Amino acid sequence: MLALTMGEPAGIGAEIAVKAWHALRATGPAFLLLDDADRIAGAPVQRITAPAEARFAEALPVLHRPLPTPATPGRPSVATAPAVIAAIREAVALAQSGAVDGVVTNPIQKSVLTAAGFAHPGHTEFLGELAGTGVPPVMMLACPQLRVVPVTVHEPLARAIARLTPELIVEHARITHDALVRDFGIATPRLAVAGLNPHAGEAGTLGHEDQAIVAPAVAQLKALGIAATGPWPPDTMFTAHARPLYDAAICLYHDQALIPIKTLDMAGGVNVTLGLSIIRTSPDHGTALDIAGKGVASAESLIAAIRLAAQLADHRRNRR
Repeated sequence: MLALTMGEPAGIGAEIAVKAWHALRATGPAFLLLDDADRIAGAPVQRITAPAEARFAEALPVLHRPLPTPATPGRPSVATAPAVIAAIREAVALAQSGAVDGVVTNPIQKSVLTAAGFAHPGHTEFLGELAGTGVPPVMMLACPQLRVVPVTVHEPLARAIARLTPELIVEHARITHDALVRDFGIATPRLAVAGLNPHAGEAGTLGHEDQAIVAPAVAQLKALGIAATGPWPPDTMFTAHARPLYDAAICLYHDQALIPIKTLDMAGGVNVTLGLSIIRTSPDHGTALDIAGKGVASAESLIAAIRLAAQLADHRRNRR
């Protein structure tokens, strides 16, 4: 059993949760929803007080958490922000207690939470506070064809490049390596570290960063016994020929990681947080306020996130 958070109440979270239940009710993985049960439409609802009560095949299990004010599709309200945050906290607590196997988070509207005083840039950092293990939480985007990990994430490109160091790359790669072993069941993960400049710097003629920053990081990883290669030319490392040669790509900035995976599988991509004491996945899309309440939102990414969370939980459990 997994715990699914409500996400932004004015977004598509409740709608895709219902669609995911219809798709998975007969086969699983089973999940419960932390949300206001009175606003769930399109599926039979089972109000539960604990995960053990859930009868997933019969109805969508909901831990009823009333919103302080009704949600209007497409129009987020700061008034609902405390309920959104509380749902994340509760889902994490359920996973930490062993009552559920992992957490799947519906998308949040960061601007609304920030306006309500939320002190974190997003889900990843908040989850690191709630369920950290002493290492920084790391974002992975995964689909059947590709796994990517950005070393720098939501910051201007000039600042991201200025922050790059061999140590930062090594830290992200080590966390990725450990997660691939523990949660993905890959005994000896192969990591491909992307270069920064065109053609990975062309031996220094197109920039010095690949020789001065990326290559030393790869050397350190190899010295640690990690099967790392690079720097890879970023323009060729995501081709159909190259992807089978590694288990995850360590990318240096946001778009270098997200453009290839969203091009390959926009609907089926999953956000996975590495370095936590719990399993956490999320669909790789936003709140979709523009289509909320219209019944047209796709649940494909959420279904993929639920399935992957269950697989990761199985791998982690089998390693204990």
